[in-house]
Amino acid sequence: MFIQTEATPNPATLKFMPGKAVLASGTADFRSRSEAGKSPLAARLFDIDGVKGVFLGSDFISVTKGDIEWQHLKPVVLGAIMEHYLSGAPTAQNDGANDSSEGSYDPDDEDTVAAIKELIETRVRPAVAQDGGDITFSGFRDGVVYLHMRGACAGCPSSTATLRHGIENLLKHFCPDVQSVQAV
Repeated sequence: MFIQTEATPNPATLKFMPGKAVLASGTADFRSRSEAGKSPLAARLFDIDGVKGVFLGSDFISVTKGDIEWQHLKPVVLGAIMEHYLSGAPTAQNDGANDSSEGSYDPDDEDTVAAIKELIETRVRPAVAQDGGDITFSGFRDGVVYLHMRGACAGCPSSTATLRHGIENLLKHFCPDVQSVQAV
């Protein structure tokens, strides 16, 4: 089994691509060992000293580290991912996804929210998945779109620029009711 790795804009996060399906649908973000109970793969990765976050996409795994250097952590993570796939264990129980994008908003804003969600699904999420992360809709109130940064996007130094100059401009262009975008 050959697992490719790729740097992300977040220096604390590395993207691992096992060449096999990771999640059949959706994404899953785990920020602690206790959250990883539904994913044998994430639980295995949290058993490694220095792993602070695990994000599962359709065909990749993003791992966020603490204070340990990648040169020491990367071989151990690669070994754990390989062991997991060789064991035949499922990546996650049921569908494993925890990326619900229902969010909160005023029912009067249904049309605007539908347009926002469509833009996030078709234009934003595929782009940030290339960098090992995800962004999901969290809410819309008083012209402000609230988005949840996940995976490599959470804590990324360039995430503020991505929100302000990329996503906010896109949403303002297509949805005149949008005044700003904030991470939650």
